[in-house]
Amino acid sequence: MSNVDPVLPSTSSDADLAKVVDAGSANPVALLPKAAWQAIARATTGPDAVAVQLRPTGEEAAGLLMVENVDGATLHSVVTRVHLSEFLPGIQPRTGMEVMEIPDPQVQGITDGGRPCAIVRYRYRSLAHLRDHVWQTIHGTLSLNSYAPSVLSRKVTRSLITHPVEIAFEDGTESFHALVVRDGITRLASAWAVLAGPNAEASEAATLAVDSLFGKAGTLRPTAGGLPLGQQLAEAREKRRRSLAEEFAREITAEEPGLRAAQIAQTYVLPAQITVGAHGHPGHLLAAEDIFDDAIRSVLASVHVEFKQWDAAAQNVEIATRALKRVIQLGSSQVRKDDLQVVYGLAVGRIPVAELPDMVPGDTPPPGTALWRSVYLVYWLTRPELLDHLKDQAKAIKGGKRMGLKGFAELLGPLIDLPWRSHKKQITTQARNAWNNGGVLTSDVLQEWTPCPTEDFTDLVAPAMTGDINARCTLAVAGGVALIADKLLTRNVGSALLVAKEKGGVPFRADVNQVVEDLSQQHNGLGLWTLALAANRFRSDALPENAVTARQLIRQERTGDAAEPPYIHFKVDLSSDDWIERDTDGVPVTLHQWDVVWASNPERARKAHPPKALVVPSLRPLSTPETSASMPDDTCATEATAEAETRATDTGANGETDGTELPRAAIGYPAEQQEVTQTSRLPSQLAAEQRQVLRHSVTAARDALDRLHLLEPEVGGHTPIVSLPVLDDLHKLLIGLQTDVENLRRKITHDEESGLDDEDTPVEAGV
Repeated sequence: MSNVDPVLPSTSSDADLAKVVDAGSANPVALLPKAAWQAIARATTGPDAVAVQLRPTGEEAAGLLMVENVDGATLHSVVTRVHLSEFLPGIQPRTGMEVMEIPDPQVQGITDGGRPCAIVRYRYRSLAHLRDHVWQTIHGTLSLNSYAPSVLSRKVTRSLITHPVEIAFEDGTESFHALVVRDGITRLASAWAVLAGPNAEASEAATLAVDSLFGKAGTLRPTAGGLPLGQQLAEAREKRRRSLAEEFAREITAEEPGLRAAQIAQTYVLPAQITVGAHGHPGHLLAAEDIFDDAIRSVLASVHVEFKQWDAAAQNVEIATRALKRVIQLGSSQVRKDDLQVVYGLAVGRIPVAELPDMVPGDTPPPGTALWRSVYLVYWLTRPELLDHLKDQAKAIKGGKRMGLKGFAELLGPLIDLPWRSHKKQITTQARNAWNNGGVLTSDVLQEWTPCPTEDFTDLVAPAMTGDINARCTLAVAGGVALIADKLLTRNVGSALLVAKEKGGVPFRADVNQVVEDLSQQHNGLGLWTLALAANRFRSDALPENAVTARQLIRQERTGDAAEPPYIHFKVDLSSDDWIERDTDGVPVTLHQWDVVWASNPERARKAHPPKALVVPSLRPLSTPETSASMPDDTCATEATAEAETRATDTGANGETDGTELPRAAIGYPAEQQEVTQTSRLPSQLAAEQRQVLRHSVTAARDALDRLHLLEPEVGGHTPIVSLPVLDDLHKLLIGLQTDVENLRRKITHDEESGLDDEDTPVEAGV
C-alpha cells in the first residue's frame, strides 16, 4: 500500500458549500439548477478549489473549467475529489445488450430557456426500484470484474466521469439530486468491495453500497411535513461518513495500524471529473434536451473504443440506438416522430413486448409476443423512407464511409434478440454471426410491404404461394428470425460443407439472407412451410432440442418440467397431412440446418449432392443354427449382468439408502446390549445417522445446483449465477469430499476382500 493518508478530509461547513453554489450559479457556461449545485458542493471534499475553477478569470469568462469538444457539443467540467458515498452508479451502455432483472430508468434531458443543461432526469418507478437498480449494477459489475486489489494498494487513480442527475419517481415520491458515475463504474464498485472486506462476496458489497447510499430498507421514508427526502438521504450519508472517520481514527492511532484503516483511507474519496456545462454546436442535429446525454455517450464510446473496448454487440447497440435517436430529432425522414418514438421504445426495451398490440395501428393488432416484436422492428427499421437516414447517422457515429446491407444487419442483431438472449445465450454467438451475414434482410423485405398479423403462421402459406408479398415477407422475417435464434440457420462458411448433417453441415454455401430469400419465394412451397412451422414452434423462453448438445439435454431432463412438451423443430414433408416428415417407425424427423439450406434451393442441393446408386445387398438367412446357438451366450450374460446390477441397486435402495432402521436383533446385537442402548446410543447408531446426514446434504446440494440452473436464464447475462471465487471455493470443498469418500470406499472394499480371503467357503447370496 503506497499512499495511505494519515488523516481523512474534514467535513465542509455550510459557508464553504455556499461558495460552490454561488460560483456555479454565476458561471455563464455552467447551466444547472440550484439543487444540482448543492449536490456537487455536498459531494466534494474541496469546495474552495471547485469555487476557484468556476469563477471567471481575466482571460476566460468561463473560469478554469476543463473543456472537451465532442461530436455536436462542448462540455465543461470541474476536476475534484468526491466522497465515495455521494456517488450513484449511472446507466451503463454496455448493458444495453443484456437482459436485466431490474430495468433501467427512463432518461429525459433537461433544458433551461431552450439551452441544454448538463443534467438528465432518471425516472424510476419507486424508491425500491432505485435501490434494486443500484444493487444490481454494483453486484453485476463486481461479478464480471473487480479492481479491488489495485484500489487497496494505490487508491483509484483515474478520474471518474460524472455529472448531476435528478432522481424522479413515477409513484409520486419526492425527487432529489445526486451525482452519477457514467464511466468508471467498475472502479466505483471495486471501492465498495474494498470497504466491504477481503472475504465479502459481490452481493455483500452491493448491499453495503445500497445501505450506505439510502439507509437500511424502510428506515428512510418521505413523510408529509417532514424533511425532504434528499435532505434525509444526505444526513444519513453524512452520519455514515462520521462513523467511518471515527473507526479510522481508532485504527490509525494503534501501534500497528491494521487492514481496516487502509480500507477506509483508500476508498473514502475518489477523483472525479464532474461535467457542469454543455453547449451545442451550431447546426447540431439533436433537440436541446438530447444534446447533453448524446455528448456524454459520445465520450464514453470514445473511451471504450480507444482504451477498453466494449464487445461488438455492445458497440452495435450503442450505434443503432443513437442513430435512431438522431433521426428522430433531425426530422428529415418521412416517418412521424411519434411513430419513431414507439420504434425506439421497443428497440431499447422501454416498451414491454406485451404492449405491442397497443402500439400498432389497425383493426387486426399483432399478438404481444417476442417474435412479433422482431417482425415489426425489422419492418419499421428497414422502410425505404427510414433506412438510408439510419445508415447515414450510423456511419457518422461509427466513423465509416460506407455501410452495406450486412453492416446494417449486424446493428439489428443485438436489438432483435433482446427478449430471448438470456434464455438462448448458449447460441447467441452463432445467431449474431448469422445477422452479420445478412440476417433476414432479403431484397423483398427492403421493399414496400406490410406485416400480416396472425396467430398461426401457416395461414400465410397459401396467400404467399399466390404471390402476396405481405405474406411472403412476414414469413421470411418471422421464420428467418426463428431459425437464426434457434441455431438452425447460421453463418454459412466453407468448413460447414465438410461437416455431417447432424453436426450443422450444409449442402452448399450461401449467405444467410440469400437462404431466407430463397425459402420465401412464391414457388418454393417446401421453403414457405419450413418458415411457417419454425415461426409457429418458436419459443422465446427456451432452446429447442435441435440446438443443444447431448449434455445439455441430460441437464434439461433432470431440471426441466416433465409436464412441459419438448421444444423441437421438425422437418417438412409436403405429402403429409400435418406437413411433418416421419421415419419408417412413424417418429417425426428432427430438422437440421442441412434441411433448411436444402429447402431454400433443392435443385442446387441435388446438383451438389446427386443421389448415389442403390446397392442391393446379397440375401442371406437372418440366422443360422450356429449363430443362434452362439448369440444367446453373450446376450444372456449381458442380461444377467443387468439383472444383477438391478438387484444390487434395489437392495441398496431398500436398505440403507431409504433411511429405514432394521431391528437391532436382526443385525446380530445381543439382547443385553439392546437394553443398554435405551439410555446410551452406540457409535454404530450415530454412524447410521451421520450417513443419512451425508446423503441428505449431498442431495440438497444437487437440488440447489439444479435450482441455480433453472434461475440462470432469469438472472440474465449481466452477471454469472455464481461468482468465480465462490465456485473455486465450492470446487475445493467438493474435491476434498470426493477424496474422503473415495478413500473410505477403498478402505471398506479392501477390508471386505481381506475378510473374504480368510473364509474357507464363500457364502452364497441369500443364504
